[in-house]
Amino acid sequence: MDSSVNILNWFEISVADIARAKKFYEAIFSIKMEEQEMMGMKMAFFPMESMNGKVSGGLVQGPYHKPSADGTKIYFNANPDMDAIIAKIEKAGGKVTMPKTNIGDDIGYMANFIDTEGNGVALHSGN
Repeated sequence: MDSSVNILNWFEISVADIARAKKFYEAIFSIKMEEQEMMGMKMAFFPMESMNGKVSGGLVQGPYHKPSADGTKIYFNANPDMDAIIAKIEKAGGKVTMPKTNIGDDIGYMANFIDTEGNGVALHSGN
């Protein structure tokens, strides 16, 4: 495999209620997500300008997507202000399960939370 290519190019977060999950993620990240039905699934997409080697993804409600706190962990970019995002999580219906924690001076910070669908998700920032 070409080492200049991202190994990850797309992610999907399983949800039970697309409207509730979309509202949660739009609230904590101050974004707008576009919805679409595709192949019998309801989807809401995180904003992306173009793929061009960048990773993006969406929320998916469908027969093969089951929310889980113990599944794959996705780390969202929380730059420039992780504290601002963390402050919105519980107000939007989620639960912070690990507060902002220093990983190391050269790595930055992380935090974990449970979204409105029961998924375990994480944040990462440089400060």
